[in-house]
Amino acid sequence: MNKTNLLIILCFFLFTTAKSQTSDSVVLKKKYFTQRLNGEITLDGIPNEGAWDAVEWGGDFIQWQPGEGKDPSQETSFKILYDNNFLYIGYRCHDRSPDSINKFMGRRDVFPGDWVEINIDSYHDQRTGFSFTLSVSGVRSDEFISENGNNWDASWNPIWFAKTHIDDKGWTGEVKIPLSQLRYSKEAEKVWGIQVTRRLFRKEERSTWQYIPQKLGVWVSGFGELHGLKDIPFHRQVEIAPYVVAQAEKYKKEDGNPFATGFDKKLSAGVDGKVAVTNDLILDFTINPDFGQVEADPSQVRIDGFQNFFEERRPFFIESRNIFDYSLTNSVAGGDYDADLLFYSRRIGSSPHGYPNTTGNDYVKMPLNTSILGAAKFSGKTKNGLSIGILESITERETATVDNNGQRRKELVEPMTNYFVTRIQKDIKAGNTVLGAIFTGVNREKGLGDLLHRNAYSGGVDFLHFWKNRAYYFRGNIIFSHVNGTKEAIYNTQTSFEHLFQRLNAKEVEPDNNRTSLTGMGGTFKIGKSGGKGGKNGEVLRFETGVTVRSPELELNDIGFMLTSNEINHFTWAGIRWPRSFSIFRNASINYNHWLRWDFGGQFLYNAFNVNGHVTFKNNWQTGTGTTWNPYDISNTALRGGSSLRRPAGIGQFAYIRTDYTKKVNVNLQTNFFWGFDNTIVGNNLNLTVTIQPTNALNINLTAAYSDYWRRLDQFVSNVTYNNMTRTIVGEVKQKTLRFVGRLNYNITPDLTLQYYGQPFITRPRYNNFGYVSDPLAKKYDDRFHVFSQNEISYDNVNNQYLVDETGDGVTDYTFNKPDFNFVQFRSNLVVRWEYKPGSELYLVWSQGSTPDAFGDLDTPLTKSLFSNAFADQARNILLIKWTYRFLR
Repeated sequence: MNKTNLLIILCFFLFTTAKSQTSDSVVLKKKYFTQRLNGEITLDGIPNEGAWDAVEWGGDFIQWQPGEGKDPSQETSFKILYDNNFLYIGYRCHDRSPDSINKFMGRRDVFPGDWVEINIDSYHDQRTGFSFTLSVSGVRSDEFISENGNNWDASWNPIWFAKTHIDDKGWTGEVKIPLSQLRYSKEAEKVWGIQVTRRLFRKEERSTWQYIPQKLGVWVSGFGELHGLKDIPFHRQVEIAPYVVAQAEKYKKEDGNPFATGFDKKLSAGVDGKVAVTNDLILDFTINPDFGQVEADPSQVRIDGFQNFFEERRPFFIESRNIFDYSLTNSVAGGDYDADLLFYSRRIGSSPHGYPNTTGNDYVKMPLNTSILGAAKFSGKTKNGLSIGILESITERETATVDNNGQRRKELVEPMTNYFVTRIQKDIKAGNTVLGAIFTGVNREKGLGDLLHRNAYSGGVDFLHFWKNRAYYFRGNIIFSHVNGTKEAIYNTQTSFEHLFQRLNAKEVEPDNNRTSLTGMGGTFKIGKSGGKGGKNGEVLRFETGVTVRSPELELNDIGFMLTSNEINHFTWAGIRWPRSFSIFRNASINYNHWLRWDFGGQFLYNAFNVNGHVTFKNNWQTGTGTTWNPYDISNTALRGGSSLRRPAGIGQFAYIRTDYTKKVNVNLQTNFFWGFDNTIVGNNLNLTVTIQPTNALNINLTAAYSDYWRRLDQFVSNVTYNNMTRTIVGEVKQKTLRFVGRLNYNITPDLTLQYYGQPFITRPRYNNFGYVSDPLAKKYDDRFHVFSQNEISYDNVNNQYLVDETGDGVTDYTFNKPDFNFVQFRSNLVVRWEYKPGSELYLVWSQGSTPDAFGDLDTPLTKSLFSNAFADQARNILLIKWTYRFLR
């Protein structure tokens, strides 16, 4: 009760304190008046044609960083014209030291060196926009802006044209944007929101045409206005891009294995397309997609039971993905409980869930991924503020081929599956209130009924409301899930790691092997402050506090991502940021967080408190540190259903320092440490990254990461049956992990690039001092476990297992396998990408991967084991050529 009162008082204090700082001031919006193009413009980067004289230069930029509100170091001007097909922008970026202009190059969407950018709110909804960035080196970058500037999606890749030129006054640029790439309403005379931003790289200075004070915490809603657009016709955008892929694969031949001959080849084709249905709505589709040019996932191994999360990298799914984003929490406070998504596109086309039944003489040809037959997206936003997103995809029925002395059979490993997602949002009162909903569905044909749900549905409704000039917000959602299938599939879900209904001390749930469905719910409600009246250096108190709930039967993993269920979480964050430079600082911030957690049985699980601070100095060096105190921690998952386990209290510390990132060589050092009280846990993480830019066209990034993790006794090993009871075996673990990552980007031209990515990885957990859990919730650490004596446990070298004789009668009571392993992996990609025509590309790809059989290589020093195994003569090499040609209308 005292904790509850304390939380209420704290939240009331944050709310009232922040409210007293709110400002009702409104920044005057600037206006730019354009004209229809009369004449010719040659796109050469020099806006000197007579047609440009029809409009005035827009200017009077104001510094946004670091000296907010001050005059910029260099002046910037722009002009805008249009015709029935294009929007034209001309830039004049003055620079009194042209030799100091930074001309770094990079692949598309990396924003290198000096650049100038225009953001266009063509919907004029004050929440979304289209961003076009032009570097002086000619590199184009583009993003779709949503959530009033809180989300910038660089996966959006429109077709547009640009050139630059350097002279004795600075540099100039010309941009030509097809109106078919924008979305707008049908009014005869339109008003769009615009913002123009310039980056002066050598000073890391940004100036804007429309001043938007950082203390307001907004972006798109603060844009200036573009007037004069008249009688622009509707452009029915039609883009069809067929492709052809030729692939050859070489690997180590296996004697006797008819499927491992050492060489495979494949030729495939497909088509991608984009069709504008109306001015506002567009249909994207792909048939038989291929993503061979996509960078490999980083290696990840966890021993805590939680599933790995991998970022989406496939172009079809990352473009416009913000429309389908639906996080249960999306909290500023962060934490693992913030990871749940109703739609996680990596579920589509993932590895098959099944595996064939085999004997010792069988050889198996197993598909690595489920084939996507086709997918389509329908998305856009209407003038009245209604956003729509619909996605549907069908994956192939996959079978494995099993060979036994020449006799072959096929076994189902993944049924044909349909995935469906629909998302809608409605802006009310210029986006000050937003209402939304989402629905997802997964429907599978019969097959693998003991492993997979036959159907899985989820959905939710959400709202967001701003007040006090968007300084305050109230946000929330309520979601549901429903899965059905065979009794075996539903029982497996109940007892899976995410649910653990069989947990011995669970009062609120128990497994039922007769059920054929599960229905769960969840939700988040939070209140926060993101802007307001600032102090002398623009500092504003911001905060967010709320509650997230996940019921025990909530299940999202058929099409979403969910780490765990059966939780009630409270979170609070408060912070102050100084955006303006002062003293020796360019900017600074301090933050406070706390988290509390319960389960649905009323058991208090967790609390933690964190403070952290970050500064950027005027010389562009950055540093920060933070401390987390975790006084109480009970895990419902640590023993995989055996029982809840009280884990040691402890304290963690992180720190980092980064040198000036505008220099040709910069270094980033990060450290993270955690100590459990009473000598129970020690965790050390060290990450060093060196970035080198030897020439404008070449960028090299090298990372080395090492972690050393030790738990004295409470690491889960196995659950075994003894005397009709569950014995949960635990032990001491020492896990060492080493990772190297190398990246190289070389720009031959802005449209012809060479990229390399390579990552050798090793992790090795070693176990010792085994025992079993005797009193999992005991207050004293040593009272929670019984440690096996030398007379109780022995090791069987032949079968790699431990034998336990608890009674001392010389008869083995139970066994468990040796849990130690050594995992080594190497992954790399070399990609040559040539955009030989806007939207049309040629890829040359060499991929090399190796996951050697090094599990038993436990005594070799870590680094030696990594390099002797990762680069052994057993790698799988893939050479791929992909050609696409985009037809435009």
